[in-house]
Amino acid sequence: MDEIVSLSKRRGFVYPSSEIYGGLANTWDYGPIGTLMKNNIKNEWIKFFVNLREDMLLIDSAILLNPMVWKASGHLENFTDPMTDCLSCKKRFRADHLLEEILKIKVEGLSTKDMTKLLKDNKIKCPNCGGELTEVRYYNLMFQTKIGPIENEDNSQNLFLRPETAQGIFINFDNIIKSNRVKIPFGVAQIGKSFRNEITAGNFIFRILEPEIMELEYFVREGKDMEFFEDWLSYIKKWYQYIGIKDENLKYVEIDENERAHYSKRTVDVYFNFPFGFKELSGLANRGDYDLKRHSEFSGKELSILDENTKDRYIPFVIEPSFGLDRLFLALLCDSYSKDEVAGEERIFLKLSHKVSPYQVAIFPLMKKDKIDDIAYKIYKELKLDFRCVYDDGGSIGKRYRRQDEIGTCKCITVDSLSLNDDTVTIRDRDTMKQTRHKIKDLKKILNKCFM
Repeated sequence: MDEIVSLSKRRGFVYPSSEIYGGLANTWDYGPIGTLMKNNIKNEWIKFFVNLREDMLLIDSAILLNPMVWKASGHLENFTDPMTDCLSCKKRFRADHLLEEILKIKVEGLSTKDMTKLLKDNKIKCPNCGGELTEVRYYNLMFQTKIGPIENEDNSQNLFLRPETAQGIFINFDNIIKSNRVKIPFGVAQIGKSFRNEITAGNFIFRILEPEIMELEYFVREGKDMEFFEDWLSYIKKWYQYIGIKDENLKYVEIDENERAHYSKRTVDVYFNFPFGFKELSGLANRGDYDLKRHSEFSGKELSILDENTKDRYIPFVIEPSFGLDRLFLALLCDSYSKDEVAGEERIFLKLSHKVSPYQVAIFPLMKKDKIDDIAYKIYKELKLDFRCVYDDGGSIGKRYRRQDEIGTCKCITVDSLSLNDDTVTIRDRDTMKQTRHKIKDLKKILNKCFM
């Protein structure tokens, strides 16, 4: 994992946030290269889950919502984690994580009293300083803020930063139905930031305070929900193949009834083999009709659908595929991280799919003379209209290859003195390092074939 973190900072994928001030736990900034890759993932997700289908819509809902949304959704009551504090250093820890890591047991479903007893019986101390731990208590994970110019009860209102994006879809269900020509079954997708007051060590960007979520809610008729659940499970498997994650690094885990969310009829979580073990990457849940029923009850708004055949009204069931963008970004880095040896030296390269790699093509002038750089820059300007390109003329050709290898650039095109005479260039493949000579006029056709 240290190598991934080092590469991420060195090559501009991810930086520690607020680093010049000592940083802030579980916050990270995406650098120039990382931002390109992150946007590529989002664009491919929208393409795969929305644009390639005929039954999907896309929205972008607000981060700040009426507080009643979180009361109706159950987050005010249920969005909590069991915490214990150190009496000496004052650090706070997830009690369930401590017990699972130290005792190697599952504590899902245990009460705070039971977890406190396990901590005391096994003489578990603070991992930071060895101090005594407090009794286990539940803390709500939502970040609070206020709206209004003055912080008092008359002029301000307590709000929460959204802990998930799903509720923005549910509360817009009626608007979506009325403003779009959609019929059940159909889905609504959204990508956006959510905010969770996590205190547990994050394993780089695996667990952060403001994760970006890509999820969709697919509305179906009750009785058809399990059939559509299977369809979406198959579609998710195709998604991971589509973006190039190796099958052997994934496993699909059926969540037991007493471990899944209270509203879920069925849940399957997708785990990825990170350097720190198999951990959750995404999830698929059958949420039943819980969300729309709750919002209908708390708002007084009718959120049912009229069946055109039977003329009866019903509240749809919901199938929810949900993906953590930051976790998927990290999984792609880990899955693609590769090493080999070139001339006795170690070469590091990211074997990323061309769909998500920051750049698909790098163009190099071998030297800045004899109009070689003019030809190279002309090729760059022409190719960048169709491909994600970078122009790189700094350092030796070997160093440029290594630099592009480490950020996952798929092909490198080198313009040299031969190019002046026969209008040919060298194309080098990232994974095999094989170099082939081609006419400049054929480059677009060749690259199109490579990136089909």
